[in-house]
Parts: sequence; structure tokens; C-alpha cells
Amino acid sequence: MREIAHDEVYRLEECLKALARHHNEVSVNFKGCFPKKPYSESLAAFEKALAEGRSKIAVIEEDDRTAGFCKIDLIGQEGHVDILIVLKEYRGRGYGRQLMDWAVATLRQDGALRIEIKVVDGNDAKAFYEKYGFRTVSEILRADIPS
Repeated sequence: MREIAHDEVYRLEECLKALARHHNEVSVNFKGCFPKKPYSESLAAFEKALAEGRSKIAVIEEDDRTAGFCKIDLIGQEGHVDILIVLKEYRGRGYGRQLMDWAVATLRQDGALRIEIKVVDGNDAKAFYEKYGFRTVSEILRADIPS
């Protein structure tokens, strides 16, 4: 596992696509709406955030392929796990745990007093985060406005 530099964000595209597919499969309310913007826009935003020091991204690599990654942000004293994804074929090897351990340790070292993670409704990853002590503190209700 290693942290990537801003000019390496292109390595994340396969994982972003897999995450969008996963959200579309499991989401109770958002089926078919991911990705919300083009992958190129997300990657450009990641690159800018890394270059400006607003985010950190760690990757797990196997056979010169990105098996998974975690993107974190620190806003004030609140840490955010923005994305944590391990490709399906690499699950069960402890990579998610390694990435989450990195996120918690890095955010703690950077001064976070709490960490927030948003989980799409229907995503079974919630149980994984609960093992780390995360609990639901609010629910967000959303409605599309008809045109």
C-alpha cells in the first residue's frame, strides 16, 4: 500500500467505474444514477485536491493493477473517508482493512477528532464500518424536483 501523487490519479479510473456499478446494483434509491459526473471530472478534482494538499489517496496494487483505493479529506478537525473501494476480485484479502486502518491512522495523525463516512443506502459496507465503531448519526432524505 502506498499514497499516490497528484499525477497518478489516472490509476483510479477502473476502481471508480466499479464503484459506480456497485452503487447502481445495491442502492435502494439511486439505481442507475452513478456516476453523477464524468470520470474525467472526478479524476481532475482528485488531482487538484491532492496537489493542493486537501486530500490524500492510498492505493493497494497487485500485478501493476490498482486493486483498491481510499480517498480521505480533513476539514478542520473532522476527517472524511470520501471513497473506499476494493475491486470484487481482490476482496477477502484484507485490503479493505488495510486501507481503513491507513485512513484512521492518517486522519488521527493529521489532527482529526472524528471521522465521517457516507454510505449509499443498501450498501452492505455499512457493517464493515460499524466494526470500526462507526454509527449512523443522521439520514439524508432527497427528492428529485420534476421539471
